[in-house]
Amino acid sequence: MTHPTDIPREHQPRLLDSYCCQGGAGMGYHYAGFYVTGVDKDPQPRYPLSFHQGDAIAFIREFGAGFGFLHASPPCQHDTDCQRLHNNAHPDLISPTREALNATGRPWIMENVRGAAHKLHRPVMLCGAMFGLKTYRHRYFETGGGFTLPQLPHPAHTVPQAKMGRPIPPGHYGQFVGNFSGVDLARQVMDVPWMNRDGIRECIPPAYTRWIGSHARTHLGAAVLEVAA
Repeated sequence: MTHPTDIPREHQPRLLDSYCCQGGAGMGYHYAGFYVTGVDKDPQPRYPLSFHQGDAIAFIREFGAGFGFLHASPPCQHDTDCQRLHNNAHPDLISPTREALNATGRPWIMENVRGAAHKLHRPVMLCGAMFGLKTYRHRYFETGGGFTLPQLPHPAHTVPQAKMGRPIPPGHYGQFVGNFSGVDLARQVMDVPWMNRDGIRECIPPAYTRWIGSHARTHLGAAVLEVAA
């Protein structure tokens, strides 16, 4: 793992990484100084942090209030162009996840893909170009529980992007979705050396949540000071 945090565990706020998959989001929060617990309905042997297998919404409802901050990435397949083209049926978990997050009374963030952006409330969009990554990978983040994020300026996409599923020509950015080629390159570009193809094609680059986590730490610190006053 890269960028290890040097904050002692007893001083790390607890964060729940729900629908965690292989841990791209979780590692970003870890780098930002959180003690992270992931939850997913499927086994995740590659998840690099503390992990619990179980239903994410049920876990949020039962244990979410015990965390300082909550992150949720409901499965995106319901809202991807590829799945709609193939008439594949997937549950839409955005609304029930939002309800569970709000019920905790804690600050939270919920992430999804462009196809689901219209279902999110005033989402902030993040792009790899905002963080110097050699991929664009737009992701949308709804905030709640009193937590907000600024919208970063969106740099122009001046570097051409390789076509989906094709080898990446020199001077191009990769998309790294579907049955893409170049797993080793994708690991390097997105800083996820522990992941396989299945994890990479769905993951949030840790750079995104490291940035979000820094804002979350500031928010939690301000809330403590407000209570103390």
